[in-house]
Amino acid sequence: MSRIELLKKLLPGFLPIFIFILADEIWGTKIGLLVAIIFGLAQLVFTLIREKRVDKFVLFDTALILVLGLVSIYLENEIFFKLKPAFIGFIFVFILGISAFSKLNIMAVMSQRYIKDVSINDIQIKQMNKSVKILFIIFLLHSMLVLYSAFYMSKEAWAFISGGLFYIIFAGYFVFEFVKNKFRLKHLKSEEWLPIVDEDGNVKAKAPRSICHRNKELLHPVVHLHVVNKKGEFFLQKRPANKLIQPDKWDTSVGGHVSFNETIEQALKKEAIEELGIVDFKPIFVKKYIWESDVERELVFMFYTQYEGIVKINKNELADGKFWRILDIDNQINKDIFTPNFLKEFEIIRTYLS
Repeated sequence: MSRIELLKKLLPGFLPIFIFILADEIWGTKIGLLVAIIFGLAQLVFTLIREKRVDKFVLFDTALILVLGLVSIYLENEIFFKLKPAFIGFIFVFILGISAFSKLNIMAVMSQRYIKDVSINDIQIKQMNKSVKILFIIFLLHSMLVLYSAFYMSKEAWAFISGGLFYIIFAGYFVFEFVKNKFRLKHLKSEEWLPIVDEDGNVKAKAPRSICHRNKELLHPVVHLHVVNKKGEFFLQKRPANKLIQPDKWDTSVGGHVSFNETIEQALKKEAIEELGIVDFKPIFVKKYIWESDVERELVFMFYTQYEGIVKINKNELADGKFWRILDIDNQINKDIFTPNFLKEFEIIRTYLS
């Protein structure tokens, strides 16, 4: 559920208290209580007719207004009624706290009930968890302020804090999120988008490259090509120092992501040209496997080719590149100069070629 959808679900339940505050200022507590209850019942009937469901939040809010209002009138002490918004707020603090800081995500379960026909992916769940933590802080601070105003501030100040201020805070928060998301979406549209696949390589969805590198659950395909000459030497590329993963390490000859709507063959040729400048080569498929690093999870399509042509490394992509004898690789295999991914594939290729 998005932040906007969550706001739409929460705000109707707070309308009866806001209506009471306005009516109380105009006609007094008893009339204000009656108006708020009628308004709450009208909300319930409207939701029941339009959506064929009972809005439990509005029902609870209206019932609580009735109970606390009657207690307040009977005892001639409005403090019981003033505590009602704080009581509601702390209930939400409890629910949001469990959702934000435990494995039981109540908000995710509730969202699935409201939008049954829409599946929520891993990215949306993470975004929701971030939103829930922010909402937890907002509800906690607001509820504490309402509690303080009920005992130590004027009725007018309490009315503003428990009603108007709540909407002002949420409006400000969601305007900020709306503007931030607009800029974020604009940035994401300019990124390379990668296919999200299952373990067999079937495309299920797509996501920006930066998102794939922050979510290890988003499996995406990559291509690796091992270039070997007639002497049995392996061409290795050296990763630049500014790389996020395994900087300054010697790695597989060619490696790169498969873009959305791009075939494995197209991606392999594109990366070979881009990194080593080789065009006329015959790739041989060796193996498909899943590789998981600290930041991402990849479905690797591994190839090898025997190549005797000129190799011209792209200095914008690679720090260095050269052919290595197998003996030299073996002698330095424990010196932490190779990527773990290459070492895994090196053993596979050796077995395959032999």
